[in-house]
Amino acid sequence: MKFVTGLLAAALLFAAVGTSHAVVRIADDRGGRIGTYVDKYQGLRSSGETVIIDGLCASACTIVLGAVPHDKICVTSNANLGFHAAWDFGANGRAVTNPEATQMLYSMYPSQVRRWIAHRGGLTPRMIFLRGRQLAGMYKPCYMDAQASAH
Repeated sequence: MKFVTGLLAAALLFAAVGTSHAVVRIADDRGGRIGTYVDKYQGLRSSGETVIIDGLCASACTIVLGAVPHDKICVTSNANLGFHAAWDFGANGRAVTNPEATQMLYSMYPSQVRRWIAHRGGLTPRMIFLRGRQLAGMYKPCYMDAQASAH
């Protein structure tokens, strides 16, 4: 029995080590439906994986900032976050801003990101981009890892 307990402990240790070094790379994500991203990132949050933002993360993709712990997100010099108001298709097929969904989206962001958005006029139909020095001042830098999986 002692042997089985030892094997179980070793398996759990290796499983914990494996997940603590797992990374997910976001490089070209233009967004999509908010609910899809909420579900996706809640799973990512519970996995404990580190998120590397290494390119465009726009629209609903930016929900990652509120769903994944701050210390599990890093940005490269290529990181580029795009924010805009949430929208639905109107009766005539055109995009119409959805104020409730926009407020929900805004509330998901960390306070420093909300302040940055507010200083630029809030979430509107026009895309605004957070990148470079401003983004680097909010999130730790990271360097590409060959084991990163693209999401």
